[in-house]
Amino acid sequence: MPVTAIAAVAAYNTGVNPPIRAITLDLDDTLWPFPPIGERIERALHSWFVAHSPRTAERFPIEEMHALRMRVFAEFPQHAHDLGLLRRLTIERALNESGDDPALASAAYGIFFHERNRVDFYPDALPGLHRIAAKLPVAALTNGNADLAVIGIADLFQFQLGAREYGAPKPDAGLFHEACRRLNVAPENVLHVGDHPSMDVAGAKNAGLRSCWIDRGDHAWPNELAQADLRVTTLTELADWIDTAAPLEATP
Repeated sequence: MPVTAIAAVAAYNTGVNPPIRAITLDLDDTLWPFPPIGERIERALHSWFVAHSPRTAERFPIEEMHALRMRVFAEFPQHAHDLGLLRRLTIERALNESGDDPALASAAYGIFFHERNRVDFYPDALPGLHRIAAKLPVAALTNGNADLAVIGIADLFQFQLGAREYGAPKPDAGLFHEACRRLNVAPENVLHVGDHPSMDVAGAKNAGLRSCWIDRGDHAWPNELAQADLRVTTLTELADWIDTAAPLEATP
């Protein structure tokens, strides 16, 4: 298992390690749980179709719409990095196959976008994020399509870099390197924090970044993966580590 924050402080303080000058931070299942958002999206979209496109609602109830989305994802692997586009294509396909007006897709996508950005933060997320952002530059690094400006926390981040914008999802090393380039910080001086052992931790380590696994209880640590440099269970714990650990060095 990756070392805990307490053990990592001692290791970092006594070892020879490059200073941490910036943080890259995953979003879904790191700052907020995604499954409740996904469930709410499906319910809201279905209710909208019932009101505005009843043939689509009848042809594609929630389970059938999910199956259709999986088929669309499989048909367009070249767009795997753009979840918003795949959602739009799914909505358009549902309307077309139901014989309804495809022009309704824009309004339906608006329902999706609204619900996608209505998040319920983990209790520790916002207080911890405020503390971390006060110490070091923080960049959002995500495979998802949350909009930090709509959510209302964009001011805590230097920027948001997504798989859609870059053209490939984590664990692609290039996505991590592009974040480092925008931060103007070498990879070895950047700590990436995320919940997913493969996409976040292994991806960061393979790209030359320091790695922190935030263990929200959603993933068991795979035996075949090398340990993260740090393991925390909350952003409060990470903020405590940043307050205590050395060397840290903010960018000029």
